[in-house]
Amino acid sequence: MEIKITEAQAEDAEGMQDVFYYAWLTTYPNEEYGVTRDDVEDHFKDRHDAARLEKRRESIRAPDPHRRILVAKDKSKVVGLCRAAVSDDRNEIDAIYVLPEYQGKGVGTLLWNEAKKFFDPTKDTFVKVVTYNTKAIGFYTKLGFVDTGGRFTDERFRLKSGAIMPEMEMIIRAQL
Repeated sequence: MEIKITEAQAEDAEGMQDVFYYAWLTTYPNEEYGVTRDDVEDHFKDRHDAARLEKRRESIRAPDPHRRILVAKDKSKVVGLCRAAVSDDRNEIDAIYVLPEYQGKGVGTLLWNEAKKFFDPTKDTFVKVVTYNTKAIGFYTKLGFVDTGGRFTDERFRLKSGAIMPEMEMIIRAQL
């Protein structure tokens, strides 16, 4: 396994959709919170739809200067991704997802290390994590993030069953 981290290219769109889908499928179904496998499958039912893929390709071709989309590749296969953003007052990890069979092998850390190069070191860095995603919470804790106590639900993520995955906020304070 030889993982290379690069900025996303238009041709990575389909592989990125697969990373989202398989990572969600193995992570988010949760009986206690009413999130089902069917919810995840429904959420990604059109992941290979031509219009959806073209929209992702366009966002990659015309990047926002305040955002970076990174991919981790094993040869030519997209095995992970990271979306990072900067604003006037903060840095933010919007997502780090890794294919299940590549998790625990340092891919997420490689993505994080590359994302940090984009961030303003004088600003705090935030991430939101699903509250029951103990693997992600452990990963971010290992990187130095701590729980801010902030808890959220976002209507944009209401699933077919009506469930919404609860999120928590974590932070790494700027090193001033």
